[in-house]
Order: sequence, then structure tokens, then C-alpha cells
Amino acid sequence: MPLARFRIDEGPHTMDGLRLIARDGNKQVEAFMSRKVMDVWAESVEHLGGRQSLFRDQYNALGRLNLPALQRIVRAKYERGAAFNRQHPFVEVLFSDISESGETLDLSELVREALPPAFHRLT
Repeated sequence: MPLARFRIDEGPHTMDGLRLIARDGNKQVEAFMSRKVMDVWAESVEHLGGRQSLFRDQYNALGRLNLPALQRIVRAKYERGAAFNRQHPFVEVLFSDISESGETLDLSELVREALPPAFHRLT
């Protein structure tokens, strides 16, 4: 049975990234994409040159906006089974999974707020 009923976990959790919950029949499956992976994926689209990490509200919003693409990526990795996913049934989405999928990230609703001067790197 394929994964179904995907949702973004927007509740309190201690994981530093996007947490997705899905169902495989009556079993809950957790998928995770680290903030770093989300940063690299967003940067690959934005081409800004300067790195500004995403905050939880931003990567959750990107997750909601791109849920169909994320579902396809997670399903593909999950369906490969334990032989290709050593943490099966937990699915960790890596940037290589995204690259191999060919999925594109829709950043049309991403709002980058200006950081205060104290956050800028000195060169």
C-alpha cells in the first residue's frame, strides 16, 4: 500500500527541519528534511550567492506549498524499502534524493526578511 494522507508537522518538535507525517495503512511513517537540505534546495533556485538560512515558519510554508513534490520524493524513497533506506520506515530526505527526483521547488511565496546588522557576516 502506498503512503497516503501526508501532512506537515507544524506542532512543537525538536527536529531542525521539515517533518512530514504520512500513513502506510494503519502505520504512521515519519519523513524528515533537515533545514540544511531545505537551505541548499532553496539556494539552488534563488541563486542569491549569500547564504541565509530558512527559519521554521519559512520551511514549513515551503513544505505546504511544495507538498505534492515532497510526497513524490518521500514515496519514491520509502517504496525502495529497507535495502535502500537504512532507517526504514523513517525516511530522511537528502539533497541527493531531491536531485535524483528532478523535482523543482516553488519559492513564489517565500518571504526573506532583512536580517538585523548584527547577523551579517563581516568580510
